[in-house]
Formats: sequence, C-alpha cells, structure tokens
Amino acid sequence: MKIAFIHNHKAFLPEVSAYGEFFQKQNIQTCLAKYGQEALSGADVYWYFMGFYPKAKHKKKLIIHEYASASVPPYRMLKDFLKSRLSPRPHFRIYLNEYVRKQINIHDEIPFGYRDMGISERFFHPRTDTPKEFDFIYSGNLSSQRKLRDLLKYFDRGPLRTHTILLLGNDEGRLSQTFGHCKNIYFQSAVPWQEVPAWLARARYAMNYVPDEEPFNAQTPTKFLEYAAMKMPVISTNYFWISEFR
Repeated sequence: MKIAFIHNHKAFLPEVSAYGEFFQKQNIQTCLAKYGQEALSGADVYWYFMGFYPKAKHKKKLIIHEYASASVPPYRMLKDFLKSRLSPRPHFRIYLNEYVRKQINIHDEIPFGYRDMGISERFFHPRTDTPKEFDFIYSGNLSSQRKLRDLLKYFDRGPLRTHTILLLGNDEGRLSQTFGHCKNIYFQSAVPWQEVPAWLARARYAMNYVPDEEPFNAQTPTKFLEYAAMKMPVISTNYFWISEFR
C-alpha cells in the first residue's frame, strides 16, 4: 500500500513528516503530491490536506480529507462554506478538533475522526548545554494575520528594546522590512522540524503570541506544546484555547 499526502505546499505541515514516520514503521509507503498531480504518485490512498482541489474521478482509490485548521481571514466564513459545499466526497474525514469540524459544518453520512497535534520525542530531550544567544524566541507563523507587528514594537522602541528576540519562520508578513533597523530583532527562515529543538534551546524564554480572534484562538498552538515539552518558560497572550489548556 502507498499513501500520497496531497496539499498546495503553502502551509508548513510538520504532521506530514510524523505521519510518514508512523506509516514507515507499518511498512506502508508514503509520498508527497500537489493538487491535480495525484495520479503521478502511483498511490492507493489520496490523503488531502484540505483547500480546494479539482474534482476528478479517482476510481479504486481511498480518499481522505484532513482539515488541520479552519480557514483564516479574509472571508474565512465564506471559504469554509465553499469547502463544505464544493469539495468532492471522501471516504473519511479528519478534523483537528470539534471547533474545526463545526466551522467546516458538513452534515452527511461520511465517517470522521479527530487528530489533534502531537509532539515528537525530540522535544522532550533537548540539549541543556546550548549557550543562550537570545532572550526570547517566537517560532511559527509570521503572516500578517498573526499581528506580530504589535509584539515587535515592544522590542523596537518599547520596554523590551534592550532585549533580543529571534523569529523562526518564513517572513510572509515582511516584518524584516519594517524592523530591519532593529539590531535586537533577528529573523531565521523556517527549518525542518527535526532542527527546531536546537533553535529553541538557544533562547531563554519562548513567546506564544496568538491573537484572540477566530480561528487562531480556538486551534491547538503546536509551538506552545513544543515549548512546554522542552520545559521552556513561556510568555503567552491570553486567549480562549490557552485559558482552557490543562
């Protein structure tokens, strides 16, 4: 058996690597594919991380739709509505959590399940002898929807201007252009998830900066779980998910 994980290759999906490791132990092959190129994979199972993909007749293929998150602004509710109405019918659906399932709002007889975020063993065994080069680190999504400009203002001319912060992730929000003059704000492009623990170990404190807005405030913040696994002191914004965390 062979499984093709199919997505638009825009989102950073560390769970794909985790799935790959798991299925490899079961002697099941996996590969990556893009929307519209499924047939080239030679796979028996098409496992879609859902956006919008072209309808096609996939005879004798098992189809799985995974919703790792709800849609983000702008027009997030419209996007979720269109996904629920226009997406082809799979054999099984996977949702991050109950919130995401309600946002997608599909009502049919297709079976479904939940797959929340997990953490690799690598994060539970960090190196403790790594020199601390940064006071703070923020790891993850740097898009404009995360409103990180508000955070970085504190490091620019605010009370944290004498402290350093490293932002680990792809600079989609072009923050480096705005804060390039700040000698205490550092940027590092996203690295393979296996290398993330080594980067986190270089900072004294971790930043879990999540705006208290849907869908961000109701979805599992993977980076927070990674910080916690490494027993890093975490400074967090106050929002729905974190207030419910136990």
